[in-house]
Amino acid sequence: MTLLARFLDPSFVSLKVCGVTMGDDALRLIEAGVDALGVNFWPQSKRYIAPEQATWLQSLDGRILRVGVFVNEDPELPLRLIQQGLIDVVQLHGDESPADASPYREAGIPFIKAIGVKTLEDLKQATAFHASAILLDAHAPGIYGGTGETFDWNAALDFKKQHPEIPIILAGGIVPDNAALAATTVMPAALDVASGAELAPGIKDFDKVAALLAALHR
Repeated sequence: MTLLARFLDPSFVSLKVCGVTMGDDALRLIEAGVDALGVNFWPQSKRYIAPEQATWLQSLDGRILRVGVFVNEDPELPLRLIQQGLIDVVQLHGDESPADASPYREAGIPFIKAIGVKTLEDLKQATAFHASAILLDAHAPGIYGGTGETFDWNAALDFKKQHPEIPIILAGGIVPDNAALAATTVMPAALDVASGAELAPGIKDFDKVAALLAALHR
């Protein structure tokens, strides 16, 4: 089973820790048993890391699923980082349309599309992406890369019932105290956590990481 297939396996809830900025933190996430890490390549993010500073990702190949997070980015950069072996999966976290995702589909590159959710109506285009997974986050127009706020998980449940074939990654305000509830309520393929696993933006808190894994009975 590939790392991506295991990450999206519906028989358990995986954990993705996003906003990783340091190789040492990445190694500790691997040791802890985290399934995936996210690296933010959007320059306006508080957790931004320049591609030339992220060469440590190459040494993690095969050890953890490496997700590159991009916001309204020209496909050239994500495709280049895939080619260079820095990332395994592209995460589109902006206002990308299904047409914008076509270069990844055509190249056979796995990608995740993040969608801000206020109501089920926000998800009407989700199936058109033909993404490897859909990441559901809090609706925050003009704010990319996560708000740290939760949204009504009923919309996620309704979407899952309508499209059981599409893996869901649940994000938005997930912390150790509500991770178990998020997992049991929605039963997503994975939880995606950034601020809920940090001491400060880009600096991971491994007590919180351990608590998140414990909440998932991992």
